[in-house]
Amino acid sequence: MPQIPLSTYRLQLHAGFTFKDAAGVADYLKRLGISHVYCSPYLQAIPGSTHGYDVVDPEKPNEELGGEEGHSRFCQRLKELELGQVLDIVPNHMALGQQNRYWWDVIENGPSSRYATWFDIDWQSAEVKLQNKVLIPVLGDQYGRELSAGRIKLEYTGDRFQVRYSDNLFPVAPRSLSNLLSKAAEYAHSDTLHFIAGSFARLPSPELSNRGDASARHRDKTVIYRMLKQLCKEQPEVSAAISRGVDELNHEMDALDEVLNQQSYRLAYWRTADQELGYRRFFDVNTLIGLRMEREHVFEATHCRILQWLENGVLDGVRVDHPDGLRDPQQYFERLRKRAPEAWIVGEKILEPGEFLRDSWPIQGTSGYDFMNVCNRFLVHGEGLTELTKIYSEFTGEPVDFAEVAQQKKQMVEQEALGSDINRLASLFVEICESNRDRRDYTRAEIRRALREVASSFPVYRTYVVADRDRILDEDRLYIDNAVAMAKARRQDLDAGLFDFIADVLTLRVRGKMEGEFLMRLQQFTSTVMAKGVEDTAFYCFNRMVGLNEVGNNPGLDGMSVEAFHDYFAKMQATHPLTMTTLSTHDTKRADDVRARLATITEIPGRWRSALNRWSRMNARFRKGSHPDRNTEYFLYQTLIGAWPIAKDRLIAYMEKAAREAKQQTSWTQQNKEFEDALRNFIERILDSAEFIAELEKFVERVLSAGRVNSLAQTLVKCTAPGVPDTYQGGELWNHSLVDPDNRRPVDYDERRSILSKLEKGVDVKEILSRIGSSVDKGMPKMWVIHNALSLRCKHPECFGADAAYTPLAAEGHRREHVVGYLRADRVATIVPRWTLKLGDSWASTTLELPQGSWKNVLTGDGVKGGRMRVQALLQHFPVALLIKEAE
Repeated sequence: MPQIPLSTYRLQLHAGFTFKDAAGVADYLKRLGISHVYCSPYLQAIPGSTHGYDVVDPEKPNEELGGEEGHSRFCQRLKELELGQVLDIVPNHMALGQQNRYWWDVIENGPSSRYATWFDIDWQSAEVKLQNKVLIPVLGDQYGRELSAGRIKLEYTGDRFQVRYSDNLFPVAPRSLSNLLSKAAEYAHSDTLHFIAGSFARLPSPELSNRGDASARHRDKTVIYRMLKQLCKEQPEVSAAISRGVDELNHEMDALDEVLNQQSYRLAYWRTADQELGYRRFFDVNTLIGLRMEREHVFEATHCRILQWLENGVLDGVRVDHPDGLRDPQQYFERLRKRAPEAWIVGEKILEPGEFLRDSWPIQGTSGYDFMNVCNRFLVHGEGLTELTKIYSEFTGEPVDFAEVAQQKKQMVEQEALGSDINRLASLFVEICESNRDRRDYTRAEIRRALREVASSFPVYRTYVVADRDRILDEDRLYIDNAVAMAKARRQDLDAGLFDFIADVLTLRVRGKMEGEFLMRLQQFTSTVMAKGVEDTAFYCFNRMVGLNEVGNNPGLDGMSVEAFHDYFAKMQATHPLTMTTLSTHDTKRADDVRARLATITEIPGRWRSALNRWSRMNARFRKGSHPDRNTEYFLYQTLIGAWPIAKDRLIAYMEKAAREAKQQTSWTQQNKEFEDALRNFIERILDSAEFIAELEKFVERVLSAGRVNSLAQTLVKCTAPGVPDTYQGGELWNHSLVDPDNRRPVDYDERRSILSKLEKGVDVKEILSRIGSSVDKGMPKMWVIHNALSLRCKHPECFGADAAYTPLAAEGHRREHVVGYLRADRVATIVPRWTLKLGDSWASTTLELPQGSWKNVLTGDGVKGGRMRVQALLQHFPVALLIKEAE
């Protein structure tokens, strides 16, 4: 029977860190206190994948990681150590390419492919040229130019035909080979080859979509190819004749063009993807295609190994990637739960502040972004953030209304990167309007503009209305009605009736087959708009306090009260007590220790203002004209404070990515070389400036200890609050990584083993305490907290489970807002501080009420008597406290 984790440790597997490497660190993780290894996706991905989200074969473990044998040894090692395993799985999409045999079959055979029902492809595009075809936007220039230049060719390898463009290979539709093989038959004087050519021509057309007929077509096609292969093997002159025909074809542009036009795909200039792509992607990544996971045969085929591992006890649980991309996430989770009734299942559901996971989803919780952002907001100082708003506005001149910035960025990505998605939705809504005489005169352009406005106005990733199930909640109606009202107010140039009609369709007041299809697709789309417009754009533009710019957060909010902190965790204990709690993931913009240090700036806004202006004047001589702009410069200085010390190459790579994501001065698709060169030069010069580095290090030294106390506070909360704590690889020591790929750098496990061994042998807590303010410390205090907290969870799991009560400890005194304390199961107490720079060294008369009895501080060994306790006494030997009530 699957075991619910007590804690997890995320490992990123790739060719440089395989199943064997993971098995090699398993004993260390066990000693650290981890109960379950939590692996990144490891089903077969494209060659060279560094993350595993680009799966091409769901039926086997990745060969680059060690394949079946390596996976078996890894799982056996976990079993020997009594460690469980959780796997990250990817139901929303697959990667394109020759390695994906399902996709290869689809683009070879079109709608008649056995796997055409797997992928979310619009075979009946409004564009006639794309009907029954898939647009493949890989060309570096216009199709005709690439063809004329000889860069698109037909290849014959002796046993297969394929189209080559650079390193890209594509299959050839069987019927399109008929003329070529007939010509080759004449060269070889082969009646058999003539018969084979005719047999290819007689195959049913690719428009066929009946699954039974598709299987018969595949059978016939396979037999014909087998005959051709046997003929070429027995008669080498036939193979030579075919090669001659292919060579001639490649020198006759019109003939080659005709063959290419007979394919079930259309090779196109890469820029066409923004407006004409006919399949649902993962966000705007053209090489990741959406799966029709709502179809049971697709679910079964893509989950066969995962379900087998869950049934056999190889896995205890799964983390489901991007459920918001699915057509009906609840249906998916219900199907998964039915097949794995005892498994621990969490979904990577991004919740906005104030939004909570649907109770109807049969899963344990989320992957932890909501928890992370509660900690994030709790550590920043609200008044300081208000002051930072003024500083940011004065220095950069940028807008300070985050909601407005987010709205603009969402609209921008809809018009550009997501244009093809909007066009597909608009085409569908045009059909809906055409079938309604009161609505048929709305133009495609009007509909497109209205849909962009509505989709960008949602304050959450998506709603979950399902017409076929007659399912709509009041919160869905509220989100939809508010989004439409906002869109209507913003676009008064458009007919209000059009917006009202959109609302009617989305809230099931107007129903029909096309209406239901539109509703489901728009809901999938709004999550993409939020992710690309906010996560990957606005979060790099709105830079008041960059530590708040994190997945699922609203950086326009000003902190969190102690009461709100407790309310959140009380709700979690009541609704999702076994959700995942985490502080860093492979997708976070900054590691937890970077955010913890940056939070201290909100306590000293005046010093930040002085440093910012002084540094800008000091470094003005390194700028080239207006580059870098003030917003990028502001972003850079906060990054340096949060991540210092940082190597020059890491910082340059990160800032280049950040600037391109912001899309203000440069972007991934339209790179501004002048700006990027100037930015690179600016970074190199300031890092070579002894004067600036001295100033920077002085500032970092001032906030170093406070930032580390913030880190210890949120780390202890992660380990003891309702939920299952996760540690991202390497995060048991101080971790100042930035966004991927920076956070995927190799982890030094020898160093971590060495530090853990010292802790296991016994270290005076005074030595650990002294390291908090040491700039050379690697992170012993953080490992100390994690090791002790996780060990306590292992000894007393009943104090942290689904039935372990969460009880706030009330603080009294002038500094009560600086401390939070709570009990688990009335036996474990957690006490952590915040805003320690403003606190100084004095807690004054601030107290906490502990239940009566004898308590022991797990982190210091101190004995504590219950009752009204001075916070100063509780935290005098270590900045955070973890207490266990001793037996009477």
